[in-house]
Amino acid sequence: MPPRRTPTARQERLGAELRKMREAAGLKATEAAALLGVNSVQISQIESGISGVSEERLRRLAAHYTCPDEELVSALAVMASVRTRGWWEEYRGSLPHSFLDLSELEHHASLRWDVDFLHIPGLLQTPDYARALFSYVNPHFSADEIERWVEHRMKRRIIIEQPRPIPYEAVVHEAALRIKVGDSTAMRAQLSHVLDLSASDHVTLRVIPFTVDRFAGAGSAMVYAGGPVPKLDTVVRDAPHGTVFVDAAAQLSHFRTLFRRVREVAFEPERSRDFIHQLAKEL
Repeated sequence: MPPRRTPTARQERLGAELRKMREAAGLKATEAAALLGVNSVQISQIESGISGVSEERLRRLAAHYTCPDEELVSALAVMASVRTRGWWEEYRGSLPHSFLDLSELEHHASLRWDVDFLHIPGLLQTPDYARALFSYVNPHFSADEIERWVEHRMKRRIIIEQPRPIPYEAVVHEAALRIKVGDSTAMRAQLSHVLDLSASDHVTLRVIPFTVDRFAGAGSAMVYAGGPVPKLDTVVRDAPHGTVFVDAAAQLSHFRTLFRRVREVAFEPERSRDFIHQLAKEL
């Protein structure tokens, strides 16, 4: 397989898991290379996502590494063999790579959790809300560029609006519901849209009110995407230097704990719906 110029986050994750597996076995890249009849540079390229690996070669490596987790190996085999060119590919070259990586991650996700404190989560946004947000953050963009970004965000909603949606849970702070990203009319429509979605069986929405005592978790914003097995879960976070995809076991455990903590202080779904309904009436 020819080297890739820019591997996707999913391709990098596959390679990273193979590297973790090799290192856990205490083997060097040269030993893995000898097994496949290649050189260590090619192993390095596979482990960085620059080069692909066939399912047959992946299973040979896993067997050589004596990996005991058959569910993980099978999930990685699927990642190696299924090379989806999804709807997001039409945006390659016109949107940041992280946007496309997130779309691909969501496409393969088994569940999705969101925690947000300043904005309505992307999957719950209306076109007008997203347009106002992108226009403010990117004032130098043309109207066509803004519409491109909005169109992409709306297409991402397919994972919770398709006939067989994935389970989705969001914890949103009251601040995100009160900040008028657009005008009052757009914000009222946005809250109405959130209420409509929260009535779906697969969507769970909780609100953290300003009145919660001793809440210092405003730095816990995250996108949590469940993988085919828990070891392949991923957390996506915005950072000053760009979007970060987190997949280390210790960090995933940390963010699962954070999610549980913010969920515990939030209103239950029914009370959250009543709260949002009241906010909408005040606009």
